[in-house]
Amino acid sequence: MLVYLIRRLGQSLLAVTAMAFLVFLGVYAIGNPVDILVSPDATQAEIQATVQRLGLDKPLWDQFLVFVGNVFHGDLGTSFVYGRPALDIVLERLPATMELALVALFISVAVGVPLGVYAGLKPDSIGGRSVMAGSILGFSLPNFWQGMILILFFAVFLGWLPAGGRGETVNVLGIPVSFLTLDGLKHLLLPALNLALFKMSLVIRLTRANTREVALQDYVKFARAKGISHRRVVFVHILKNIMIPVVTILGLELGSMVAFAIVTETVFAWPGMGKLLIDSINLLDRPVIVAYLMLTVFIIVGINLVVDILYSALDPRVRLSEVKG
Repeated sequence: MLVYLIRRLGQSLLAVTAMAFLVFLGVYAIGNPVDILVSPDATQAEIQATVQRLGLDKPLWDQFLVFVGNVFHGDLGTSFVYGRPALDIVLERLPATMELALVALFISVAVGVPLGVYAGLKPDSIGGRSVMAGSILGFSLPNFWQGMILILFFAVFLGWLPAGGRGETVNVLGIPVSFLTLDGLKHLLLPALNLALFKMSLVIRLTRANTREVALQDYVKFARAKGISHRRVVFVHILKNIMIPVVTILGLELGSMVAFAIVTETVFAWPGMGKLLIDSINLLDRPVIVAYLMLTVFIIVGINLVVDILYSALDPRVRLSEVKG
């Protein structure tokens, strides 16, 4: 187990290092933020002073070395626009994004697992076929388009839910959350549903495939032959066995939900990290862009590392195969 853990930590560190280089190169080699930050009427001396203040007069390799040195001290730069540490600005938006992603994940599981089990137990029924057809729509519809349709239907036509914003929040251990207030929950529902639709389709198809496989196992047939009720067979013998791969996939998908909440946050004006990224790109606020991307990389790599360790703890064959490899 120790060898497996060391290898996984090394792979995670290598991934973070490679992404740091790619993120810096991709962000700092494109565009000139001075053109946006400086007034069009500024003199050449004022422009040069701004360039020196932001450290943009140094060669790219020198800027990268400064960036790496600051990263080891937890400093990802100072925002060109806000004049504050970029990491602090991103961390202020992190609770909103994590709340949106976790609620979307809950909706995906709460709706996707029952529908997937139903479609797996009755694959040839009208209901089962309808569920699978609906899951195809969830994969096919563009995220921004379905978000606008949700706004048009539930906010404009019916007037049941607000079209955007986060609504009222309360502090829990110093972290603002919106799902504990009625107004915040109303604001949260539409963006969470929009973010959950794609993952819900994934959960449905994954659960259906595992249900059909497990339902044909001998221990399920034996349980039915003993006269055990259908409900007990489903909840005890089928559901417990199909949830291991489902939970593993969902743990990995949580990172992608955080990373790809950008479109949903933009459409619904949700004040999370994704909307901050879009605003920073428009203003070429490089430190904030880098801080967002690096934090996202840390979250995804961290989640993958935790899932791998938990999975290896549950199934020793995984770490044994890694050690032999």
